[in-house]
Amino acid sequence: MKHAEARGRERHFSLMSSSNSCQVFKSGKHAVKLASVQQETGWRSSGGRAPPKPLLVWAPSEKGEFPVLIFLHGFLLYNSFYSQLLRHISSHGFVVVAPQLYTIAGPDSSGEIISTAKTMDWLVDGLVHHLPSHVRPNFCKLAIAGHSRGGKVAFAVALGLAKTSLSFSALMAFDPVDGMGKGKQTNPPILTHVPRSFDQKMAALVIGSGLGGVKKNPFFPPCAPEGVGHRDFFVECSSPACHLVAKEYGHMDILDDETKGIRGGATYCLCANGKGREPMRNFVGGAMVAFMRAYLEGDMNDLWTMRENPECVMPVEVSTSCFHE
Repeated sequence: MKHAEARGRERHFSLMSSSNSCQVFKSGKHAVKLASVQQETGWRSSGGRAPPKPLLVWAPSEKGEFPVLIFLHGFLLYNSFYSQLLRHISSHGFVVVAPQLYTIAGPDSSGEIISTAKTMDWLVDGLVHHLPSHVRPNFCKLAIAGHSRGGKVAFAVALGLAKTSLSFSALMAFDPVDGMGKGKQTNPPILTHVPRSFDQKMAALVIGSGLGGVKKNPFFPPCAPEGVGHRDFFVECSSPACHLVAKEYGHMDILDDETKGIRGGATYCLCANGKGREPMRNFVGGAMVAFMRAYLEGDMNDLWTMRENPECVMPVEVSTSCFHE
């Protein structure tokens, strides 16, 4: 991203008909295999220690070495609620690891930050035992991402609040949330409310939902309150950083079409939602793929197409596209 004149620029993208669609918003060419890795004690017969937290792992089925994405779930959600999104990403040639950081949690996310770092350290020797035999993870091409509170945790780990043996080349967050509002941040607070104060040492992508700051009903606060949300995280990012906002979609619209159980049902009634989840899920998945190709693999084509090509067919209307150069 070398065009300084684009800095801070706002753009308006809308869904339109064109043969030059952005392929990242569709499923990729790779068949995907899912593995569920349970949290246990002791040593497995495979020779790898069990992970500190249960994991879901999506990986291409074909032979090869692939970049790795660590994805962190939102507050009181299950990692399985993101299956369609993470399968989409993996189909484009990525190994995706989603730990279940907790099932019950309070306002303090310190434990999740530590658990994420421990899980990352386990991946170095343990992940390969849970991939197809001909698939290898490339930890030199590593990204971390998260949704809601998981986005905050992703930023915390990337900023060094917990030590890990691995380093990232890309940081991504969808509707990250750092508390109930400005002045009501939860421990440990990540936002400083000082522009460009994050020294994240990696490229950052922040995606926001246009309806995240809207109350679903008068009895509950918005799921992504103003003052501690995506705009605030982006403003504090160092370069290079990107900010995309899906205008007519909500905080939970990246989840699976069907999320079961009490927690799954709550995702429909606690947050303002768009007309459907699939368009938002495809947009977020495609944007993450384009960003990782740019900053893990050095291929800027998809990211530039999203930014510069008006004939790129976007699954949703994106009201803001800002770039730190």
